[in-house]
Amino acid sequence: MVNALVLAGSPNDGPLKDCSPARYEALISIGGKTMVEYVLDALKATGKINRIVVVGPTEELKKLLPGDITVVTAGRDLMGNLLEGLKYLPGAQRVLMATCDIPMITTQAIDNFLDLCSNREADLYYPVIPRREVEKNYPLTRRTYVSFKEGQYTGGNLFLFNPAVVEGCMRQGQRLVDARKSPLRLGCMLGLTFLLKFLLHRVTLKEAEAHASGLLGVKGAVVISNYPEVGVDVDKPSDLELVMEKLGI
Repeated sequence: MVNALVLAGSPNDGPLKDCSPARYEALISIGGKTMVEYVLDALKATGKINRIVVVGPTEELKKLLPGDITVVTAGRDLMGNLLEGLKYLPGAQRVLMATCDIPMITTQAIDNFLDLCSNREADLYYPVIPRREVEKNYPLTRRTYVSFKEGQYTGGNLFLFNPAVVEGCMRQGQRLVDARKSPLRLGCMLGLTFLLKFLLHRVTLKEAEAHASGLLGVKGAVVISNYPEVGVDVDKPSDLELVMEKLGI
């Protein structure tokens, strides 16, 4: 069993603000249910989650969510929200972190990710999804892909990690998170040699895993998930339209 932490504190002040009057992206309604509720329903349906903590607008979330879910006030940025949430999960050995903007996530996708992680020993597990799997199931979606020697992949929105290593890699972790949708920025952070190989599409997933682990000072593991729902998030109007179409709304 692992504990889950859902980040739901992003204000709705970006591209989605014209699609919904909700003050926070987590509270954008899709077919009468908010985005964060879709994520929580998938988490609760697994048999592998113990406690769930949601970091976001406490007033709205406490009215919306059942009492067995702990709601925590959001901080100023992603890493700050992560630390706030972990305060309510003392002693946790492993925490599954999810963003609130993946309403297509399924229990099967979550279970599969956790099963894949259980096959390796690491401090941080990060999923990547092959481009072919995304486009096979969501041909109209536009995602950021990174080219590796094995093929093209997009990053996921689930993370499994050991809370004990978080504070030690906070600064670099925030930089990696900020650069996750810019392949060139990611390459630059990992050094010139790596960048040159990256530009030639000669970097393997194993090499990327090793470089990221060294940068963060932790043992990281790249996990290949064939569930595109792990990586199909909603951050622009076309994403919202796609989700509504898939859900028949």
